[in-house]
Amino acid sequence: MARGFESKDVEFQQAEAERTRKLGKHGADITPEQRAADAQRTTIALALARKRVELAAARTDAHRRTVTAAIDALEHELARLS
Repeated sequence: MARGFESKDVEFQQAEAERTRKLGKHGADITPEQRAADAQRTTIALALARKRVELAAARTDAHRRTVTAAIDALEHELARLS
């Protein structure tokens, strides 16, 4: 199960590296607000990946419902920020 999370983390790191390369010298032009929003999106995306791993490992219906609700909330928040 942890392997899936690690794969998501590697995928995220590669995407961030590509995004940074595309920004080039203009990366310094990002405002503090944009930087904070990017950090918040990153935090939510990583939390979402962790919850998906947790859902896959959930053994009881109650736990699955709780984790599913958390996933829905995180997805909603991520969509709101995008």
